[in-house]
Amino acid sequence: MSLNRVPIEPPPHDPHAAAQEVNWEDFRDHLTTADKQGHRRWLYPKKPSGRWYRWRTAVSWLLLAVLFAGPFIRIDGNPLLLLNIVERRFSIFGQIFWPQDAVIFSVAMLLFLTSIIIFTTAFGRLWCGWTCPQTLLMEMVFRKIEYAIEGDAVEQRALRQAPWTTGKILKKAAKHVIFFGLSFVIGNTLLSYIIGSEPLFRITTDNPLEHLTGLAFMILFTLVFYAIFARFREQACTFICPYGRFQSTMIDENTMVVAYDHKRGERHGHLHRDQTHEERQASGLGDCIDCRQCVAVCPTGIDIRNGTQMECVNCTACIDACDAVMDKIRRPLGLIRYASLNSIERGEPFKFTSRLASYLVVICGLAAVLAVLVFTRADTQTTLLRTPGALFQRTPDGKIANLYALKVINKTTRDLPIELRLESTEGKVRVMGAEKFVVLKEKLAQTSVLIELDPSVLRGGNAKLKIGVYSEGKLIETVDTVFVGPRSSSG
Repeated sequence: MSLNRVPIEPPPHDPHAAAQEVNWEDFRDHLTTADKQGHRRWLYPKKPSGRWYRWRTAVSWLLLAVLFAGPFIRIDGNPLLLLNIVERRFSIFGQIFWPQDAVIFSVAMLLFLTSIIIFTTAFGRLWCGWTCPQTLLMEMVFRKIEYAIEGDAVEQRALRQAPWTTGKILKKAAKHVIFFGLSFVIGNTLLSYIIGSEPLFRITTDNPLEHLTGLAFMILFTLVFYAIFARFREQACTFICPYGRFQSTMIDENTMVVAYDHKRGERHGHLHRDQTHEERQASGLGDCIDCRQCVAVCPTGIDIRNGTQMECVNCTACIDACDAVMDKIRRPLGLIRYASLNSIERGEPFKFTSRLASYLVVICGLAAVLAVLVFTRADTQTTLLRTPGALFQRTPDGKIANLYALKVINKTTRDLPIELRLESTEGKVRVMGAEKFVVLKEKLAQTSVLIELDPSVLRGGNAKLKIGVYSEGKLIETVDTVFVGPRSSSG
């Protein structure tokens, strides 16, 4: 397999010209979007087409619809997804979570990271090309708009090199105005995931001077997304995103990736007119006719024939381009395809390795723990502690009383009437200050509680109590506390 061919720097006089081909033995030490001096090489990927692109388009529109509709979908009155870091309030599939649910978040994060590992081990960087929001928006929205206004790669390159005319100014202005408007929509969608759709609507409709912080974030998010999609583009995948860099530690010879079949394609060479397949084989040439269409459509500018590379996002554009050429020259499709190294080298099918099995066991274990934590999660979180500095008291009827500080967090979206009952022993529990103690939805309520016990139940001066927290006759949770009394059970 040839490993020394890569599209690289253009002529010095034109930093945006088409990529040219030279031999660099050390091409793996260089990014395809920069020349030797580190100057940006602007990419003009050709508009892709083919069956994989059609599938990817359908998946993209579905995911984009979910992305933009997410903040406005309600389940039991709660957003489908809300990550309100400021108020420390999180809604996932309509379930409200609070900082007190840190254990659930920790297990969920471990499950997420482990899922990424097993997914990458099995299928490489498939997430990047098919489901990553940055790729979906860039390739399926912004790139399509650019094609519609400026044309395909050849027309875009010609427009870039053309002198400034009225037509060029209008095209560039129209594109960037649309880009900025879309960035505003995307930025506000992200903001609605953080603060919620209702506060965002108030920020948008009220006097801007009343929401300077929200307005500042709206402008900031808009500018950031405009910079990413209008200028930074594929460099967000190659420079910023860490996923592409650590994927090399997870893939192996059994990982399914977008791969070039070098055994069938090499030695590559141009196809001469009327040259038969047998004549190419006799001259030592493979099926690759060196048309470079796989390079022309690549959104990160790599040559897939050089093997698996960090910049490859598994978008399948090169598969469609190569299949179209193979179809024209009447050769079997799949010179570039989803395949593992072992599949290409030895013809082995996909293997479910012991490594994948161990990852799967970990995922199943974490998923089971997460399910138990979520389904057994109480509607409230109650803290009951003895009031600092308060001593036990004797009541007129001879009972021993302790004063406690009660804190109840209501995690639900409805008001909860709370009642406390002793579960472990006989006695009385009185909530001070009100006949009925009600905790408002998504709020914290605090009050004092007086617990009275008969001295006969005390051993050694204190007792461990189990308190049941009830709402409308239903036990929500139990809390433990300590009751302090005289050392002698007889008082």
